[in-house]
Order: sequence, then C-alpha cells, then structure tokens
Amino acid sequence: MQRFDPRIYLFACGHFSVDWAQSAIPALLPYFISVCHLSYQDAGTLIFANILLASIFQPIFGYYADKVSKPWIAPLGPIVSGLSIAAIPFTDNFWLIFLCSMFSGLGSSLYHPEAARMVNGLAGEQKGRALGTFSVGGNAGFAVGPMVAGFCAYVFDIHGLLIYALFNLTVALLLYHQLPRIQADIRHEQVVAAQTHPQRVLRNDWRAFGKLSLIILGRSVGFATCNAFIPLYWINVLHTTPEQGSFALTVLFTMGAFITYFGGLISDRLGFVRVIRISFTLMIPAMFLLANSTNYFLSMFALLPVALSLFTPYSPIVVLGQTYLGKNIAFASGVTMGLATTLGGLFSPLVGRAADICGIPTALQSLWVIAIIAAVAAFALPQPQENEKA
Repeated sequence: MQRFDPRIYLFACGHFSVDWAQSAIPALLPYFISVCHLSYQDAGTLIFANILLASIFQPIFGYYADKVSKPWIAPLGPIVSGLSIAAIPFTDNFWLIFLCSMFSGLGSSLYHPEAARMVNGLAGEQKGRALGTFSVGGNAGFAVGPMVAGFCAYVFDIHGLLIYALFNLTVALLLYHQLPRIQADIRHEQVVAAQTHPQRVLRNDWRAFGKLSLIILGRSVGFATCNAFIPLYWINVLHTTPEQGSFALTVLFTMGAFITYFGGLISDRLGFVRVIRISFTLMIPAMFLLANSTNYFLSMFALLPVALSLFTPYSPIVVLGQTYLGKNIAFASGVTMGLATTLGGLFSPLVGRAADICGIPTALQSLWVIAIIAAVAAFALPQPQENEKA
C-alpha cells in the first residue's frame, strides 16, 4: 500500500487555522449584540459578511488555480483570516466589525482551492483518507474556534483574540517553507502518472456536478444556520449563559471533526453516493428535533444526529466533486469544500429577519424543511463514473 504523505497533516493544520478564525464570528455574536446593540438581523448580517467574499471568490480562485497555479496563495489565507479576527477587539464600530468578518471569510477562500489541489496531488491512491484528514482540520477549527473566542469575550479579555493572528502566522510560515518541495513532488507524481497511462484523458461531468451543487447548497444552509444561531438559541430559548452557547458549538464541531474522518473511511467501503443519501435522510428528523426542543439536555442530545448528518457527507461530497470535474480539481475543491461551509451564510440575514419577527424557534423550522429538499436532491445524484478516458 502507498505510504500516506505526512505533509497532508500540515495542510490539515492550515485548514484548522482558517476555519477556527472563521468560526469565531458566530461565537462572538452575543458579544457584538451587547457591545454594539445589534438586532438579530444585524447579527445575521455579520455572518453574511463572513461568507460574502468567500462565496464570490472561492470558485474564482479555484478556476484560476487549475489554469495557473499560485501555491503561495495557500499560506496567505491563514494570515488574512488571523489578522482579521485579531483586529476586532480594537473597535466597537459595526462597519469595521463587518469588514473584519468579511476578510476573515476571504482568507478561507484563499486557502481552500490551492490547498485542496495540493492535497489531491499528494494523496495518490488514498484520496478518500487524504481528503478526510484534510477536512478534519477544518472541522476541528470550527470546534475550537468558538470555544477560544467565547473564552476571550466572556471570561478572559477580548484582546485575547490576538492569539488567532499569532497561531495563523506560525502555520503560514511552515506552509510557505514546505511549498517548493511539495510542488516538486506533485510534478513528479504527475509525470509518473502520465508515463504509466499515456492515453488517459481527463474529462468533466458538469451535469452530475450541477446535481451535487444542489446538495452542497442544502448542507451549507443547514451548517451556516446552526453555526450562527445555536449560541443564540441556547441563550434565548434554553436560557443558558453565553459560555454554554459557545460550548454547544464546540460540542457540535468536536463531534464533527471525528465524524468527518470516519465518514471518509466509511464512504470508501459503502460508496460516496450511498453515504450522502443516508446522511441527508437522517438530517430531516435531526433538524426537526433541534428546532423544536426546549429542554437543554434534549437539545444537547440532538447535536449528535445533527453532527452525523452534517459532517458524514462532507468528505464524500469533496471526493465526488473532484471525480465529476477531473479537469478542474481546484475549482471543484473551491465549490465543494469552501462553499459547503460558506454559501449557506447568504441566508443568515433572512433567518435573522425571521427570528426578529417570529422568534428564533420559528425561524429555525427552516432547518428541517431545507433538509427535505437536500434529501430529495441526494437521491437524484448519479453514481460517479470515471473522470478519465483511456
């Protein structure tokens, strides 16, 4: 069996660095509401800012990475994300916070396409395991980010957010130092593959990728809504403290980190499409339970099936996207990996507006309705065909 390249763990660490910064924003919403006197709609708008540039530029960066690779963009992502969060303690102006939130998302969009392309190049025959490992880094970031941000805002001191800049700069320097060797090894593997299969031609299946995009949208909406409103739900409906609201996010994403990895392993055995269908079928009752629970312990229990339904299909979606678009792996990675966690944020202001008018529990009923739509789309997803022609 081919040796698993340990440098994939470094890329997973980079994935952690951009996602722990991005996930700090939802955990800080109660702080922003208190300091800046924001409405729920304003809070949702900060989530919108967090994903705005990411949603626009992530596919664009991926498209050009397939044509003219710029590996140095990958370490630039953690720098931008970390500095954006570190700047928040020095202002209480809504629009400056809006910009910080926006550039935190931009850092994520810079990192994902190039990093995922290089992970794919290093993975060899172990793409499922490699993408699962890479994805675990991001989900671990989403688990730790809210906990650290909540500790800084509600326990320690808001200026402690400077840790995001220090950690991310360190990771960026390590990535940048390794890039020349990584690129040389990827080129070598490409030459070997071309010599082994000289008549193989990559192709794209855009129709299948279009169907997959509907599933990505459904998962993204569920992910972003949970990410933004679970802390607020815990505080305003379950009547817990802000720290407990941040802890709920940490629990969700900690489970997600493990589930993502094992989801990749299971999909190698059961098949990517089957795992996606099972996951989105489970999402319907899981989201219904979460949105209608008024008991703290029941709500904490509901986080388990929610995590299973959100994170199990993550790696299969990424691998399927790269399979469907064999000629545009970075573009597929930018859409499946980046937009899978950001695109749904475009709906956060709408959910926030509904929460202002009807209350948070009513607004969160959208979770299980979206899950039904995503499950239907999952059963329309075709089985993957070879993205190469001999």
